[in-house]
Amino acid sequence: MTIHPLDPVQALERMMLIRAYEETLIDLHGRGRAAGTCTSVGQEAPAVGVVSALAADDLILTNHRSAGHLLARGADPGRMLAEVMGKRDGYCGGKSGSLHISAKDLGVVLTSTIVGGELALATGVGLSRRMLDKPGIVACFFGDGAATEGRFQESLNLAAVWKLPILYVCENNQWQAFVHRRETMLADGVAGQAAALGVESAVVDGNDPLAMYDAASAAVDAIRRTGKPFLLEAMTYRLRGHFEPDDQGYVDKAELARWRDRDPILGLRARLEREGRLTAEAGAAMEARVRAAMEAATAFADASPYPGVEVLTTDVYA
Repeated sequence: MTIHPLDPVQALERMMLIRAYEETLIDLHGRGRAAGTCTSVGQEAPAVGVVSALAADDLILTNHRSAGHLLARGADPGRMLAEVMGKRDGYCGGKSGSLHISAKDLGVVLTSTIVGGELALATGVGLSRRMLDKPGIVACFFGDGAATEGRFQESLNLAAVWKLPILYVCENNQWQAFVHRRETMLADGVAGQAAALGVESAVVDGNDPLAMYDAASAAVDAIRRTGKPFLLEAMTYRLRGHFEPDDQGYVDKAELARWRDRDPILGLRARLEREGRLTAEAGAAMEARVRAAMEAATAFADASPYPGVEVLTTDVYA
């Protein structure tokens, strides 16, 4: 049995925590206690695999499906829930909601809801690292929808020309809001566009966190060695709708069923059980820990007060 540098048992529990967090948000919204949100259910593997390959001084820019990236980076689910619920103890003091969370202490520069917005900003962050001679690379997460925006080509082109230390991670979840990617691009993916701009790339099974870790580690090593950008395309699937609530009435049911069969959490758990790395008892204990963590997180967010009116105009820039 091969010992993997990313402990697969730990990877499974991290993915389970991400899924439990998203499901908690869905439940809270259904009971009128939190606003609707864009979930990343089904996309837990790229978050865990890529973020695990990053160093402490690396920076992250992400998009509207950011919960997995934040939790994989070590974010406190209680503070995240508090933020979504508009509470004072949230990461941004209750001002960002679920779609704009930033966490400076974790190196998460921002969460952008503008499609492809993080792509444009990553170029500037990468340039600042280069000009200030600071260590670390910039990891930029975006979806296949953002790859159809002009700023995708602009960002990668400048990163290639200026040799910026940026790891582009396209989570190709097959959907661009309510439109399937086949309706907006003829190619099967976006990696070919990167190659045309002089950016090295790799296509990875986005439902396998260990494959994602291996590919991300190799890409990070290449960026640190050459100073040049690299693109990873994670082929995965959005198992829930674009924004909660969403009945997914526009989704081909057969396609959805095929991808549900490839659920990254169920797949890794089954693999670990086959290899004798995870017993039924250990799996049940893992589930209990995750449930307890989310119960504690919910209690923390509930107990957190709302911010006072005195902070209404703070953090506002003209």
